Amino acid sequence: MELSIIIVSWNVRSYLARCLDSIAESLRLAPVNAEIIVVDSASSDGTVELLRTMYPHVRTLPQTENVGFTRGNNIGMAVAQGEFFLLLNPDTEVRGAALAQMVSYMRQHEQVGILGAHTLNADGSHQSSRRRFPTLLTAFFESTWLEPYAPRGLLDRFHVRDIADTDIALVDWVQGSALMLRRAVYEQIGGLDEGYVMFSEEVDFCRRAKSAGWQVVYHGGAYIVHHGGKSTEQVGAVKHVHFQRSKVRYFRKFHGAAAAALLRSFLIASHIHQLLLESLKGALGSKRALRRERVRTYWQVILALLKDA
Repeated sequence: MELSIIIVSWNVRSYLARCLDSIAESLRLAPVNAEIIVVDSASSDGTVELLRTMYPHVRTLPQTENVGFTRGNNIGMAVAQGEFFLLLNPDTEVRGAALAQMVSYMRQHEQVGILGAHTLNADGSHQSSRRRFPTLLTAFFESTWLEPYAPRGLLDRFHVRDIADTDIALVDWVQGSALMLRRAVYEQIGGLDEGYVMFSEEVDFCRRAKSAGWQVVYHGGAYIVHHGGKSTEQVGAVKHVHFQRSKVRYFRKFHGAAAAALLRSFLIASHIHQLLLESLKGALGSKRALRRERVRTYWQVILALLKDA
């Protein structure tokens, strides 16, 4: 078996069907000896029934609870038979011969342990999916209210904007929506760290792989469309909680307790500031339902970060 394609799915039946159809077309265009494994996180939208009736060739692993992205991929990798694994989101579509291109590149470059695809948005525009490892300074600006005020070049470096989107280049980490790895990497460093329910798990995984001597590469010629967040958008507040907790966990693990404590304090203060601002806007009559929802979300993030202290 050359390739094991592992998909963790939760209540995105229509997107999953499009994903599986695109895989079939890609394998038809450029055959690869592949298996498809879908780990279903207790979907209630008929996903398992769809797989069993319309996609009997897919190995379906239905779970009794929502196991999350990280644990779900580990469940899939534990039973995978391929020389290479592709962790693929259910809201993606493979373009052309991308699967064969990625496998071929891995075969030709034995030092490469992880390979990321050129990811597109649904409208065909480029979706940033390559990164350098974040510094503590990056963490204060990236995806926070301070992002518009980031020092010139800081986020450009983080997003690896010094290479063309169509280049093939060494990077620090690639997005987990379409991440190929060697079985040998999995056997050497283990699976994804299940301490991350979602977010930052691919940063952690790539960092461990690089520390073990493997290269991480972005492949600008292998295209995957990623519709983006179709599972996580069903649980908006939970998504924000996991994003911030994962960020702190990563810095605790790789930069130490002091760095994590400093980042956590900043994030708590930042969310208190946002909570007060949204409360004031709501009190003044501005989009009250929206303000209430944001206040609830910020409060959940604050409580979660305080709990982790």
